[in-house]
Amino acid sequence: MSGERVGIVLVSHSAAVAAAVAELARGLAGGGDLAPVAAAGGAPDGGLGTSSELIAAAAKSVDAGAGVALLVDLGSAVLTVKALLAEGDELPAGARLVDAPFVEGAVAALVTASAGGDLDAVAAAASEAYGYRKV
Repeated sequence: MSGERVGIVLVSHSAAVAAAVAELARGLAGGGDLAPVAAAGGAPDGGLGTSSELIAAAAKSVDAGAGVALLVDLGSAVLTVKALLAEGDELPAGARLVDAPFVEGAVAALVTASAGGDLDAVAAAASEAYGYRKV
């Protein structure tokens, strides 16, 4: 492994939610030398919404050359990320929208990325979090 790890971006309609999920994922991932994770939440004015500029900046900040996994909370966040991916030049090469539950997926993605998993492994771990049963 070259030392490059998959970066993770958590996209929420709320800056506070994105930051809290990032903090929770870091805490549950066990600390130590974690893969890079960034929150991209809310609108540029601090209100609710999604911002292509904030998402692109967060993705660039965590890009180490191994890909970037983008996890999103709700519908329009999906559309914003899909639009950025379609543009092709706003997100780092290897950026991928991951279909996963936001909180559980973030934890699984960060644990897997921190262990050196590639983008496929990170995306699979996050997606598998749909199967976590709570009852």
